Amino acid sequence: MAAGSMESDEQSRIRFQLELEFVQCLANPNYLNLLAQRGYFKDKAFVSYLKYLLYWKDPEYAKYLKYPQCLYMLELLQYEHFRKELVNAQCAKFIDEQQILHWQHYSRKRTRLQQALAEQQPQNNTIGK
Repeated sequence: MAAGSMESDEQSRIRFQLELEFVQCLANPNYLNLLAQRGYFKDKAFVSYLKYLLYWKDPEYAKYLKYPQCLYMLELLQYEHFRKELVNAQCAKFIDEQQILHWQHYSRKRTRLQQALAEQQPQNNTIGK
């Protein structure tokens, strides 16, 4: 990089925030459907940008993500077939439903684990006495 084109700390911070926000938007299948319908996935520069964003999979960056499913979507967006399918609203609806089902399963599983741990807690306290 030439000395004149180096990013300032402030510019780096702003780019980081913008890319973080955009990557997290990829978790929303309805947003992906909108991008597909507007032709973004046919733009080679945009597809290259999606490839560039794969650095978010690195734990150093992924720790900032609030919606980790965006990384899975980012990975799927590397495939032309997936990008083409997203133009179909039914595809986006299916993905949205699957995300909800996954979240519900995870929530129920987590609740059961917490209940099991809570039930073990009194047993562990009486064993030590």
